[in-house]
Amino acid sequence: MLARAQDGTLLAARLLLAAALLPTGIARALNVSGFALTLAGAGMPFPNGVATAAVVVQVFGPLALILGVLPRLTGLALAVFAAVTAFVLHPFWHYVGPAAIAERTLMLADLGLAGGFLMYALSGPGALSWQGWRAGNRAPPPSPKPASAKASGKAAASRGGGKRAAGRPPARAAA
Repeated sequence: MLARAQDGTLLAARLLLAAALLPTGIARALNVSGFALTLAGAGMPFPNGVATAAVVVQVFGPLALILGVLPRLTGLALAVFAAVTAFVLHPFWHYVGPAAIAERTLMLADLGLAGGFLMYALSGPGALSWQGWRAGNRAPPPSPKPASAKASGKAAASRGGGKRAAGRPPARAAA
């Protein structure tokens, strides 16, 4: 029962983490050039290539996260992406007043996502995932259950290993 709850919780966590990136990734995929202009404005070298790579990570990473495919690679890649995004797009130290507070909040949110992705990389996706499904299909057939103590006692008695003497008839229960 506890394993099902843990697997359900891991699925919910994967869906929530993916929900943090996938909508933005889809929006950026629909306007890669606009995202590249934003990166160029932030001083990023090769903004078109970086924008394209970021869109690929931001769309396919959450999809791999939802399905539970390659959890260590996916988790590490998304953690690095979130941490780099935090420092490149939200340099709160360049701002003052409310803008600095807003940028710092966004930066800390991105770093929190990076921590969630690292936890996913370490814990794995659980049984409710592609990896869990594949592991279930490759599992060896269950071994036969060992004989219970009562059955093994009867077997030992029939071989003469019981407490009763060999020539003595079994005692009958009193009525």
